[in-house]
Amino acid sequence: MDKEKTCVGAIAGSFGISGEVRLKSFCSEPSDIGSYNPLTSEDGSQIFQLKITGKLSAGLSAKIDGVLSKEQAEKLKGTRLYADRDKLPNLSNDEYYHADLIGMKTKNTGGNEIGRVDAVYDYGAGPILEIFIQRLNNTFLIPFSEKSVPLVDLKERFLIIDPPEGIIPVENI
Repeated sequence: MDKEKTCVGAIAGSFGISGEVRLKSFCSEPSDIGSYNPLTSEDGSQIFQLKITGKLSAGLSAKIDGVLSKEQAEKLKGTRLYADRDKLPNLSNDEYYHADLIGMKTKNTGGNEIGRVDAVYDYGAGPILEIFIQRLNNTFLIPFSEKSVPLVDLKERFLIIDPPEGIIPVENI
């Protein structure tokens, strides 16, 4: 994926019969996704001009230019939506885009490399990092908090992890 683009949402399916879509926004303020137009598919082959039409219990409803029927909207289900990075707001020093963290090396507090970030999840209680440790051929989930991740170095593309006791076997960190 182009580092000049960031995934800001996904189409979850159709909504109604007139071509509206159900939209899952990955923005901290969900409705902000509408201000990053035009959006593209991951490979850039599709361009979407969308307008938020309402809030739903599990996301937003939106109208996409050129999508006129429920069938057209349903064909877009699962499409991830990307915005130009320069349209996104600048973050403070202690905030990060998930896309920036994925793939970063992880090191222990002694500076030894132990794995990489495979995913970032947020189910409402705060972000969680999925760390893959090659020598264990396994992944581990750790909270993305200042205590568990005391340092993030975006320039050098690594972070220091100090996970809570018992999450990763001690001899492997």
